[in-house]
Amino acid sequence: MSVPRLVIAAPSSGSGKTTVATGLMAAFAARGLAVSPHKVGPDYIDPGYHALATGRVGRNLDAYLCGAELVAPLFLHGARGCDLAVVEGVMGLFDGAAGQGELASTAQVAKLLRAPVVLVVDASSQSRSVAALVHGFASWDTGVRIGGVILNKVGSDRHEELLREALESVGVPVLGVLRRSVGLETPSRHLGLVPVAERGAAAVEAVGAMAAWVAEGCDLDALLALARGAGVVPGAAWCAAEVTDSPTHDHPSRLAEKAPTHTARPRIAVAGGPAFTFSYAEHTELLAAAGAEAVTFDPLRDEELPDGCAGLVIGGGFPEVYAAELSANERLRKAVAELAATGAPIAAECAGLLYLCRELDGAPMCGVLDASARMSERLTLGYRDAVAVGDSVLAAAGTRMRGHEFHRTVVEPGAGAAPAWGVLSPARRVEGFVQRGVHASYLHTHWAAEPSVARRFTERCRTS
Repeated sequence: MSVPRLVIAAPSSGSGKTTVATGLMAAFAARGLAVSPHKVGPDYIDPGYHALATGRVGRNLDAYLCGAELVAPLFLHGARGCDLAVVEGVMGLFDGAAGQGELASTAQVAKLLRAPVVLVVDASSQSRSVAALVHGFASWDTGVRIGGVILNKVGSDRHEELLREALESVGVPVLGVLRRSVGLETPSRHLGLVPVAERGAAAVEAVGAMAAWVAEGCDLDALLALARGAGVVPGAAWCAAEVTDSPTHDHPSRLAEKAPTHTARPRIAVAGGPAFTFSYAEHTELLAAAGAEAVTFDPLRDEELPDGCAGLVIGGGFPEVYAAELSANERLRKAVAELAATGAPIAAECAGLLYLCRELDGAPMCGVLDASARMSERLTLGYRDAVAVGDSVLAAAGTRMRGHEFHRTVVEPGAGAAPAWGVLSPARRVEGFVQRGVHASYLHTHWAAEPSVARRFTERCRTS
């Protein structure tokens, strides 16, 4: 498939690539283009802003979690039918998984997609030196094509003139010059930007301001021409129905002919709302392909689980921010505990793990697990290689998966549950909980890397 595409990267974090990428997505969407938004790495928050900018689901491209071979297929799946795809990078252009070369870096993803890179450079404290910086990035890896530069935080017309003069000798075109704009700052807290779901109208206003700022300072026609010259993306688009390889991924109308309605298409409740915003779109697509009906509910507002739910998925988010509200919803906490007591399948990641504990910083939670959770000053962050210690509703013993941890909490376990994962790197340890139908863990995993997870979970929901 030939999809016009750009990768928005930077020499380092803090250069402004999230604001520029989001602004570009919104500016092109305002022109009437169907824009497909993507984010390199395991970030859940930036894709929320991307979705707001484009009206399409923000999708992640992670060569560590999913494998390099899935980057292009997942990209093509998300970009199907679009006029343009914009991929926001992670950290610095060549920064990836620690100690593993280019793995999971923006550079690797750009090469896998054969996409031109637009480098966002914070020019606030330099003039002629910008040429050396851009030259270094353009020549470091000849497999990465730097198609242009957007100069950010430019102080004045004279500053811009000096920067442009310096870059003339490098041969990399300047595709945008953005002046400093204090009003575009997006609020942050302990784990990064505040998610879109929490900001409401303020997030809409912020994305609109980003679009106007980028449209004024960037040559959108030149950027679009660069994207259209990218050529063909290698490979075929990923398809959830194909990779589940399950007899239950037939059309729903045919499922009813094979088994009673209540077992043919199990209803799986999926936690959402401001407290649980961390999820990959492919997870619900895989559940649907495996024959499930995924129904979203909001633990902050809904006092009951969706009617007839046979299983529960609780992803990541910020339960620590909403601990009081989650605790106050006693009826739902009781409903979750009652569902768990029946042995129904429950898959919980990070925030979901905390929600299933007895308490979080003293606030009563669901009490499914004999464990208490508390906030910590220490940030736990990084990719993990893991293997399933035993059989669970999510994985058979010995199943290898890669995950990512990102939290400032600690769980102090009690007794009565087996570990979910044996973490193999960077240090060996066991992690998480398996208890009857519950699989709870700090690890965020991407089910596209191991579709059998969705198939197994759906089957357990069908038969439990």
